[in-house]
Amino acid sequence: MKDKILIFIITYKASYLVEKVAQKIPFGYLKNKNYKIYISDDDSKDDTINYIGEIKKKYKSKVIVNYIKKNVGYGANIKQCINYAYKNNYSHAVMIHGDNQYNPKYIAIMLENLFRNRKLSATVGSRMTKKINALKGKMPIYKFVGNIFLTGIFNLLYGTKFADCHTGYWAYNLRLIEKKDFQNLDNGFCFDIDLRLQLVSEKKLIKEIPIETFYGSERSSIHFIYAVRFFLKTIIFKIFK
Repeated sequence: MKDKILIFIITYKASYLVEKVAQKIPFGYLKNKNYKIYISDDDSKDDTINYIGEIKKKYKSKVIVNYIKKNVGYGANIKQCINYAYKNNYSHAVMIHGDNQYNPKYIAIMLENLFRNRKLSATVGSRMTKKINALKGKMPIYKFVGNIFLTGIFNLLYGTKFADCHTGYWAYNLRLIEKKDFQNLDNGFCFDIDLRLQLVSEKKLIKEIPIETFYGSERSSIHFIYAVRFFLKTIIFKIFK
């Protein structure tokens, strides 16, 4: 069966950054592949939709836009993109954030790893493979220390060897991950760690791909304390349930 790829960009108040993300997509790599770009905006009230409109105008039929009329949250936005992928029979999907923190150039590497090893359920972009590079990329020190600590707890409890359990850069093999695996995951900012827990518990394979880290002047809307509390509550619950 021929591979069919959905690259989806999730946005919320990304403004001009979403256009920068679109410009970095490796179109040369994708040229001879069956793919679409799906941009899903979670009810931004700023000028994000104007920039999405410019992307649509430039890439025309290759771009599909989903405007969510009421803010649903990070995880729920991803679920809408994933549901679209399953409904339209995509074999693979790549999730990229619209805030330009993750470089789309790694899409090619992440997908090629899935194509070469059909037993992989997902590839993820790891900012912490070489930790010094995360600091060079201006990762805030509290996130740097928190990532090391929480990733260490995850590895200790689940017998894994991940370098970065909190990345938001994913490529999915939808032939190996079932639609139901996504449905009960967190609708908020802990969707990604929730999915990692799900896949690890099912003994499905996740491969880390080293990526560069970039933090601009803009601040993430993710509340760090919320993320830590949810993470600890979730992993403890899953172990003792």
